Amino acid sequence: MFIGKAITAVLLALTLPAACQSTRAGRDETTPSGFAVPRYLTLRFGEINARAGPSEDHAKLWTYHAKGMPVQVIAETRDWRRICDPEGGISWVAARMLEGGDPAVIRMKPGVLPLHREASERAAIVASLPPRGVAVMEECQGGWCRLNVGKAKGWAPAAELWGTDPAPQCAGLAAPAVAASPAARPAP
Repeated sequence: MFIGKAITAVLLALTLPAACQSTRAGRDETTPSGFAVPRYLTLRFGEINARAGPSEDHAKLWTYHAKGMPVQVIAETRDWRRICDPEGGISWVAARMLEGGDPAVIRMKPGVLPLHREASERAAIVASLPPRGVAVMEECQGGWCRLNVGKAKGWAPAAELWGTDPAPQCAGLAAPAVAASPAARPAP
């Protein structure tokens, strides 16, 4: 009986992160990852190269230095993700450089964003999120999101945060959700 419970606990621990991600992003069996596109993830490391295409053979466009920053996946191959960042930059990064985990949001508008005790402008202010501040999003309902900022928790209007809108966030996106591999592209 103990062995059965131990195996069940291990299986639950292994499947729970995937189950949580699929709930947030939705399943899509047509994508290489099996998750819906677009969806939000975060940068896993403090230094990640952004590339012009889905391989290390493509030119490096810039380097991200923002571990935990939310990005929106807008297309993918098996090993690469095309992302939109909060400033509107579009690039490819290796899939292993991104992670799901706790969903993050960022304040991209100028000015400090007050966090309220309840989902109401009239509720007491309990904390604030500075411009370019990143917070963990616990839940959203009725146009408000409950955020965790360090040791403080509070509610803010979803429209004041980048990373809450399920629609593509970068202008002019017309790329397919599943990119063709270099070998599958037609010759010019």
